[in-house]
Amino acid sequence: MSKKILIAFICLGLLGSSIAIAGDADAIITGAESAGPPSVTADATIKDAEGNVLREGDNGYTCYPEQNGMGAMCNDSVWDALIHAVMNKAEYSPSAFSISYMLAGESDSTGTSNSNPYATQEESDDWVVEGPHLMIIVPDNAMLEGMSRDPNDPVYVMWGDTDYAHIMVKITE
Repeated sequence: MSKKILIAFICLGLLGSSIAIAGDADAIITGAESAGPPSVTADATIKDAEGNVLREGDNGYTCYPEQNGMGAMCNDSVWDALIHAVMNKAEYSPSAFSISYMLAGESDSTGTSNSNPYATQEESDDWVVEGPHLMIIVPDNAMLEGMSRDPNDPVYVMWGDTDYAHIMVKITE
């Protein structure tokens, strides 16, 4: 085989890899965009599971594909701080009212305990896998007093006895 043909095959191989990577990025972006309404996702930053920015946005929201047992979501900085705190088992105090969009819901393999963010499905008697929903942080957890904690209700409090308490709002049943 001549050097020119060999170089051509190598270049085609590299080009094919670039196309595959671009195709994967497009699929990740589409998956992440499924979490929120177009009014949020159109100008949101999109990150992959490793935190790499696939598309820069300018509206204060970041959308993520389904990953690490969580469904696709679009968060502002307040929600990103809560998720970071949960992942690091750190204290968290809400700083503002905030909405996270999970309009694609969770797959059957995901979900969480309604009361304990660290419980596994095997040890939890209140495991929840939600369809399309919103999650709302309020700046003072006292605002959650008197709200349902029953995940069978259309609106309920998740992780109510933790720093990570938030309101779940089902979009569809």
